[in-house]
Amino acid sequence: MDFADLIRAIAALALTLGLVGLAAVAMRRFGPEALARLQPTRKERRLALIETLVLDPARRLVLVRLDDQERLILLGEGRMLDAAKPATRRRKPTETVP
Repeated sequence: MDFADLIRAIAALALTLGLVGLAAVAMRRFGPEALARLQPTRKERRLALIETLVLDPARRLVLVRLDDQERLILLGEGRMLDAAKPATRRRKPTETVP
């Protein structure tokens, strides 16, 4: 390996590290917002995770909503149990003035 090959290898390494550093600076400056703007917008999701509650290291309760139905699911020990019948989300009743 002569001196020219050594200089070429060092220059290639410096160029590669410079490009990686430039990409890191660009990601810090523009962040995930720039990538989110490039993706097409999605319609509203039908499935939503409302809440989780850890009961013990092996089990947890999960409240999920699909459309207007909420389900309480018990997860753990390699199985899934549906803990409640499907219930529609109740809205606050509006008062009518006579």
